[in-house]
Amino acid sequence: MKYANADLIIPISILAHLCIINGVLFLLTPETYISVVNISYFNVSWLVVALILNFYPTGRQELFMTRFHKFIQAMFVYMLAYFALFALTHTSPGPIRYQMMTFGVIAVCFLCYRALFFYVRHRYRLGGGNYVKVVVLGRDRNLRKIRNVFDNPEFGYRYYGYFSDTVSSSPTYLGGILDCFGYILNNDIDEIYCVASKFSEEELKNFVEFADNNLIRFKVILDDMDIFNRAMSIESYDRTPVLNLRSLPLDTEYARITKRIFDIGFSTLVILFVLSWLVPILFVMIKLESPGNLYFKQLRHGLKRKPFWCYKFRSMAVNADADQKMATKNDMRVTKVGRFLRKTSLDELPQFFNVFKGEMSVIGPRPHMVVHTEDFEKSVDKYLVRHFVKPGITGLAQIKGYRGEILAPADINNRTRLDIFYVEKWSLGLDLKILNCTIFNVLKGEEKAY
Repeated sequence: MKYANADLIIPISILAHLCIINGVLFLLTPETYISVVNISYFNVSWLVVALILNFYPTGRQELFMTRFHKFIQAMFVYMLAYFALFALTHTSPGPIRYQMMTFGVIAVCFLCYRALFFYVRHRYRLGGGNYVKVVVLGRDRNLRKIRNVFDNPEFGYRYYGYFSDTVSSSPTYLGGILDCFGYILNNDIDEIYCVASKFSEEELKNFVEFADNNLIRFKVILDDMDIFNRAMSIESYDRTPVLNLRSLPLDTEYARITKRIFDIGFSTLVILFVLSWLVPILFVMIKLESPGNLYFKQLRHGLKRKPFWCYKFRSMAVNADADQKMATKNDMRVTKVGRFLRKTSLDELPQFFNVFKGEMSVIGPRPHMVVHTEDFEKSVDKYLVRHFVKPGITGLAQIKGYRGEILAPADINNRTRLDIFYVEKWSLGLDLKILNCTIFNVLKGEEKAY
C-alpha cells in the first residue's frame, strides 16, 4: 500500500479535528449556548484557518517538530476566531476563564492528536505501509547523503538502487542508464531521482518525458557543490527557478513577530520583577567597592553588523583595556562584587533593556566587541552569517560550553559553527530549549563564567 494510504491522511485529520472541536464544545459548553449557528461557526472557522494557513499538507519527511510553528500559528489564529464570536454576538457561555479553559482543552486535544498521528504513521511505516519505491539516475557525492534519508524507515522510502554508465561493484548498482527504463516500469517505481550534473539538457528532457508519460514523480538532485547549505531554498521567478542559499526561518513575518512578542514579554518580566529591586542593591555594592558607574556600556555589532551600545553591570575597575581585551581567568581587573556577578551571570541582566529596545533578543548569537568582530570576520569562515539575526543574551554556543574567553582558534570556530546552526534552524522550540538549559547552567554554575 503506497500513495493510496496518503490520500486518506488529510480527510482523516480534518474529521478528527472537527470531532475534537464538537466533542469538547458539547461536553463543556452549557446547552443554552449550543446552537446550529454557533457550532457551525466554530467548525467553519477552523476549516477556513486551516485552509488559509495551508495547515494540513504534510511532507513525507515531516516529523512531530518539523512544522510545529505552523501548529502554534494555527492555534493562535483559531483562538482569535473563537473569541471573536463572543465579541460579535455580545454573548458568552460563561466567565472568561471558562472560555479559556474550553479553548485550552481543544488545543491540548489537537496537540495529542498530532503526537498520536506521527506515532501511528511511524509504526505503520515500520510495518511496511505508506511507502514509495525510488531509484536514482547517476551518482555523485550527494547520493551518499541522500541515502541517509532513503534508509530512514520513518520516512517510508524503499531505495532500490542507482543507474550509472560507470560500472560499479556496489550492491545497489542496477546497471547502465539505458537499463533504467525497463527496470522502472517492471518494478512499479514511484519516484525517480536524477543527479543533474551527470546528464545533458537533452537527456534530462527525455527523463522528464518518460516520467510524465508513465505517471512517475521525477526529482532532480542539484550539482554536488560545496556552496550548498541547510538554509537554501528554491524560489520561482516567472517560472525560472532561483536557488536562494540563505533562506532563514527568521525571514518570515510570523517568525519575527513571534520572537519579538516573546522578547518583549520576557524582558518586561525581568525588568519589572528582577531589575526593579536588584538595581538599587547592586548600585550600593558596586559603588562602595570601586569608583565608577553602575552600568558598563560597550559598542558591539548587532543585526546586519549595525553597532549598538550593549549594557552590563560594571564588574571591573575602570580600565583602558575594557573595549579591547576579554576577561580572562583570575583577571585582576575584576572586582570582588564583579566576580560574583560574572559567576552568576547577573552582570548580563541590563541587556534586557537592549532586548526591550529591540537591539537584542533573549536568545541569539552573543555580540562581540567591535575590535573582535573586525578580527573574526577576516579570520573565521562565514563569521558574519551570525549577524543575519539579532544578537542574544544567551545562545546555542553558550549552552554548549563556548562562552567567555577564547583560548584557541577552535573556540571561536565552534562558537561560529553553532551560531550559524541556530541562524539556519531557528524555531520557538529551540529558543525555549536554550533558555531552559541557560537557567540550569546558571544555577549549577559554569566553568567559564569568570
